[in-house]
Amino acid sequence: MTGAVTPERTATWGRRILALGVDWITCLAVVEGLVAVGVLAGNPNGLGTLVLFVLESALFTALAGGSFGKLATRLRVVRHDGSAEPVTLLRALVRSTLVGLLVPPLLTFDGRGMHDLAAGTRTVTL
Repeated sequence: MTGAVTPERTATWGRRILALGVDWITCLAVVEGLVAVGVLAGNPNGLGTLVLFVLESALFTALAGGSFGKLATRLRVVRHDGSAEPVTLLRALVRSTLVGLLVPPLLTFDGRGMHDLAAGTRTVTL
């Protein structure tokens, strides 16, 4: 059928975990690079990586529809209410902060993590 709109599919947990891994490794590499050139004084307990992850994920989600890892794995974060409006920076920051805590993605309802429930979002495949 020409012109038919297909509904967005909820992303699988495997792709979400892959996207998280891509994000984490990328943030770790950036922070370790900054430490190596002397811009940062170290990365104790990965705190710099965690902070960069939360900021990168929130900014990319608000501006481009998903973190670097999500975009690289063909996923997108959308509003759960079906609105075509982009996710706001505040909602993206809430979501990213909760993902950084690692508990919310483990608790799901209706195929969505607690971080998505709190932010009013859902993760779909492109």
